[in-house]
Amino acid sequence: MALKRIILEMGTGNDLHGSDYTKAALRAVQDALHHSSLSVVRTLGLDPNNIHVEVTIGVQQPEKVDAAKVKASLPRGTVTVKVVKGGLDVPAEGGHDAIVIASAAVAARIDL
Repeated sequence: MALKRIILEMGTGNDLHGSDYTKAALRAVQDALHHSSLSVVRTLGLDPNNIHVEVTIGVQQPEKVDAAKVKASLPRGTVTVKVVKGGLDVPAEGGHDAIVIASAAVAARIDL
């Protein structure tokens, strides 16, 4: 058998004050999750804990994302998190902290 993607959702998240890349990443993942439903898992009588979840986060400073916190935010399955350069930093007026915008792609796979 092989892992087959059953869902792919995208989301965006931001941190308006504090330039917190992890907070923006977590919000992007939650945005993606709120756009999806894994009804196929229930319909086919599959164990939701056997889902493989692949999360890709795009931010301007990938090293500032706590991937372990992102991983812990997923409710089920075997989770992997990859953080890459992407997203957007918007300079704030007056030169203080930037607005951080993160993008997330969340793929769920099952063994078929």
